[in-house]
Amino acid sequence: VHEFSKRNERPFVTVDCGAVAHTLLEAELFGHVKGAYTGAESASEGRIVQADGGTLFLDEIGELPLDLQTKLLRFVQEREITPVGGNKTRHVDVRIVAATNRELKDEVAAGRFRQDLYYRLTVVSVQAVPLRQRPEDILPLARHFLEKFAAQNGSPCRDLSGDAVDLLLHHPWPGNVRELQHTILRAVLMCDTETIHATDIELHPETETATAPATPLATS
Repeated sequence: VHEFSKRNERPFVTVDCGAVAHTLLEAELFGHVKGAYTGAESASEGRIVQADGGTLFLDEIGELPLDLQTKLLRFVQEREITPVGGNKTRHVDVRIVAATNRELKDEVAAGRFRQDLYYRLTVVSVQAVPLRQRPEDILPLARHFLEKFAAQNGSPCRDLSGDAVDLLLHHPWPGNVRELQHTILRAVLMCDTETIHATDIELHPETETATAPATPLATS
């Protein structure tokens, strides 16, 4: 979405709404002024401002607390933000792309996600196909992760053996790409040869009957 848009020369900024503590998420998104809270020894512009002119990717937006959903809705509508502890607004122009593994319609019905924010974000929606339904992607992704993690960890691993390839292709991947990513990382860390074999790959059979969650993508 970002690379094939007119914004591709501007920043692409990612915020994992499920990985940042809720007490810090507002400042992470909207920034803060110096002294806004204990430990705020200097001002921070926040991730939304960092994405100005480009794309802001809100991963796991279903984890966003309701009070922050209200503030995000105002930003989506007005394209203006006020940093934590501040009293001056700033106009910011970003494209918002949001993803979640939750079914947001169910979250709206349960009162955990604002209906107005849901409809405001859902301009274009894309349903991500589970990895088990696109097996042609398994090996390219596995080799990408292998190259990445080998470089990061100084590992000699450079290739996958035939039996490793067969194992990866026949696993149902209920955890989708993240499960594949973590599986390759474990193999890289545990293997001390140039080739990863099936015996170096640890899969979790207790997850094989799990249902992979839907991952809709919303853009605004």
